[in-house]
Amino acid sequence: MGTVPRVREAGAGAEAGTGTDAVADPDTGTDADPDADPDADTDAGTDAGTDAGTDTGTDERFLRLPRFGTLRTGVASIMWSAGAEKESVIIPRRNPTERCLPVDRAVAVFSIVVMLGGVNASADDIDFVRDIRPILSQHCFACHGPDEAARQAGLSLVTFEAATGVLRSGGRAVVPGDRVASEMWGRIRDADDPMPPADQHNALSETQIDRLGRWIDAGASFAPHWAYVPPVRVAVPAVSDPTWPRSEVDHFILARLEAEGLAPAPDADPVTLLRRLHYDLTGLPPRPSEVDAFLASPSPSAFESAVDTLLARPHFGERMAMHWLDLVRYADTVGYHGDQTHRIWPYRDYVIDAFNENKPFDAFTVEQIAGDLLPDPTQEQLIATGYNRLLQTSHEGGVQLKEYRAIYQADRVRNVSSVWMGGTVGCAQCHDHKYDPYTTRDFYALGAFFADIDDEEHLRKPYDGLNTLPTRRTPEMRVWAAESRRAETRLRGEIEKVRADLRDVIDALPADRVEWERRLAAKIRQGGVHETVWIDDQLQTGGRTEGDWTFVRGGPVPAHSGDAYRVQSSDALVQHYVVDATRGTISVKEGDVFFAWVYLAKGDTPPALMLQLNVGGDWAHRAVWGGDEIVFGRRAESWPGYRRLGALPETGRWHRLEVDAAAVGLTPGQVVTGMAFTQFGGTVYWDAAGVRSTRLAPAPVLEALRTPQPERTPAQRQTLADHQAETSPVVTRHRASIAELESRLTTLEESLPLTMYTRSAEPREVRILPRGNWLDETGEVVEPAIPAFMGALASDGRATRRDLARWLVTPVREGGVGELTARVFVNRIWTLLFGQGLCPSTDDFGGQGRPPTHLELLDRLAIDFVESGWDVKELVRRLVMTRTYRQSSRPSERAAARDPENLLFARQSRYRLPAEMIRDTVLVASGLLTDEIGGPSVKPPQPAGHYRHLNFPVREYEADAGPEQWRRGVYVHWQRQFLHPMLRAFDAPTREDCTTQRRVSNTPIAAL
Repeated sequence: MGTVPRVREAGAGAEAGTGTDAVADPDTGTDADPDADPDADTDAGTDAGTDAGTDTGTDERFLRLPRFGTLRTGVASIMWSAGAEKESVIIPRRNPTERCLPVDRAVAVFSIVVMLGGVNASADDIDFVRDIRPILSQHCFACHGPDEAARQAGLSLVTFEAATGVLRSGGRAVVPGDRVASEMWGRIRDADDPMPPADQHNALSETQIDRLGRWIDAGASFAPHWAYVPPVRVAVPAVSDPTWPRSEVDHFILARLEAEGLAPAPDADPVTLLRRLHYDLTGLPPRPSEVDAFLASPSPSAFESAVDTLLARPHFGERMAMHWLDLVRYADTVGYHGDQTHRIWPYRDYVIDAFNENKPFDAFTVEQIAGDLLPDPTQEQLIATGYNRLLQTSHEGGVQLKEYRAIYQADRVRNVSSVWMGGTVGCAQCHDHKYDPYTTRDFYALGAFFADIDDEEHLRKPYDGLNTLPTRRTPEMRVWAAESRRAETRLRGEIEKVRADLRDVIDALPADRVEWERRLAAKIRQGGVHETVWIDDQLQTGGRTEGDWTFVRGGPVPAHSGDAYRVQSSDALVQHYVVDATRGTISVKEGDVFFAWVYLAKGDTPPALMLQLNVGGDWAHRAVWGGDEIVFGRRAESWPGYRRLGALPETGRWHRLEVDAAAVGLTPGQVVTGMAFTQFGGTVYWDAAGVRSTRLAPAPVLEALRTPQPERTPAQRQTLADHQAETSPVVTRHRASIAELESRLTTLEESLPLTMYTRSAEPREVRILPRGNWLDETGEVVEPAIPAFMGALASDGRATRRDLARWLVTPVREGGVGELTARVFVNRIWTLLFGQGLCPSTDDFGGQGRPPTHLELLDRLAIDFVESGWDVKELVRRLVMTRTYRQSSRPSERAAARDPENLLFARQSRYRLPAEMIRDTVLVASGLLTDEIGGPSVKPPQPAGHYRHLNFPVREYEADAGPEQWRRGVYVHWQRQFLHPMLRAFDAPTREDCTTQRRVSNTPIAAL
């Protein structure tokens, strides 16, 4: 096939690259056949930088057009002939200085190596991890591995003790030092009934059989799996060419190259190097002016200065976030069923800010897993706990609570273990892991850490907000920006000042009590004021009710009026009362005020209350206190008679809610035929309700006025004091001012974005589900615990998510696995900068993963990362300042032949840009890029009808207009089921689960 065209760099000094249309996928774990023989004969493959043909002037970070087909050459499937001696091919191997530590656990730890070559090692060179474990794992562990339930003939080949123990027949599977006496050897060589059985079509090659024989003869030694052994700092290796290394990292890389008879590539030219650095640190190409400035300053410090400049730019956080969001499966939609939008983008901004502010990775970890459990958590820490809410959820009516509880729990275990442990604990959901020491009990014990997450209301009440966009996923919180906080402080100050003035006014009212009573009495004689009570202990006007009405006598709250009141909970959202048209209707007069007495329960307060008035069968005239939650499918402001009247009343006491008829759009002469009492959630006690007219006086006030002053009861005196305050023009003006300010404050709060966060509740019971069956509740109840083979947490009482998070980042010497966690993170940062990791399997450090090519270097970097205070920017800076990073991506013929995957880093890697960077590059080149940091997700134009199959609800894609549509790719709306076509075309993941390294598709007609 022809050469794949790629974008060329600016500048005459661009390095020469090579390439064909079959560019190897750097995601080395995705294309390998798990049942393939590691020594099976296949065609040799090459990676992106070693293909035949040349393409002078191309960079290793290149673009491509949308694919129309798929042509993949996965490097993980590059295998070699079973019997061939391929000494010229590099295989992953341990450094001669690598150490093996004794196993002091009850459960042995182990590893598997996916071999690239068939080098025939001598007996003295047999390495269990490199040479033997892959064979046992690939051909034996299905029947004789860690999973006891699947074990055949009672034989385990997992540990030395098990493999060499006495069998039922009296013999031993493995007799160290004597293959002939070993039953394993006899069964392998049995022509009539070989092992593995012929019907499994998984026969051992002669090379593999020979290795097993020589391993037994050499003593059949076992070794612990490298990923479960704490990192140890080894001495920096000496090199033959001391002029090449610029850092400790370079010493490790060069020492291995020299041992393999290879030499590093020359340095990349300045333009290529600057371009590489810009993409790796910011995800954006350098501007022409930046290239010119870099070329004009050839001093050694110019590159270092460029590194520091780029690390300080806010685009660094955006670039790092692209990878982290893949790991934690961030998306803007719920994923299952209707794939509705949910509110979570502030979490994405938290991630960007965390990398820009160089938040220590240990704090970054704890805040995401358990920020809500920290003492007095900040808004930022609560936003971080949105991590726990990123999983796919279903809002379909009729879903089974227990089923989805099990699904959510399993998802969280898989993600935490993948992101921070580099493990595949999810494989132990139904049975003990077949290749790693994780048990089913470990799986559910890890899940128990998350049993306190309050995230089930959408399952218990799927029809509350089911078909809304965005969907409701409580708990949610408002996110305050600095400017909005200042506005809040200003408004609260004004409210407090008016309240203080109001208190002074009310305190001064008794001095005018006698004169006020005289004026009121005169007004009553002339027609005065009066209250018509529609609803009290009974229906006063003979009207009818709609909804759930419960009158309570002798309840937990003393009645305000009479001896009974109504209770309304979240299960009875609306109570309607329609008056008798012949006896109780109200013809609105100027100055009429509708009222209702309410008592809000402490600890169970609704976000909002609403009174609605019925005119001509329409309930559109409404007043709201508190939040704007009661919308019934439409924005409350769209109702013609909508009025915001401030914050909710204080809890624990009776309050009188009043609604001026004119304030809700009522005009004199309109006839009001009913009142509705509405809330969303919480518990509210409702008492007397009706209308106050300026024509007559309330009955209790009339009675108190008729009673001579010396004979009045304390209740009558209070009735008059309350009525004086309620009708005082000065008090009314102050209260109106407070209501207006509170309404503005509520409006400000509701203008703030919402985001999901984690709220802890009473932990649910967690059982082991046999075979993962959520219907089977016979399994043992488990408490939160780390994998048993890793020890136990030192925790008083039930362990929490905070204990788990701290364990992940606490140094080994203090009882944690911090250095093991650091290994995982460091390896992924290395992958971002070098194309693949020091351990090629970024998603699996366990038995099915590939072993590290430079374990000592990975260990050293992990230890240094922890000792640096988990300093991410320092780690990145350290790596990009190496000579290894600066190499050209063009391989020598010898390196291309011996190390086609570039496992030894004899050059830099060439790989395709991710989808977001392609978008960003085009926008930069066109001058359209809007580089605003953070904010809501953007919806750029996409083909019409792309959402035509989305339902619940049916929706139309509304593309953004103006500058926001040209924002960076990291902000593009992530619709899991129907990902934006541009993202999908360039291999962006749907983020349904953890993605440690993106797939790469190649097609000769679709590359740039």
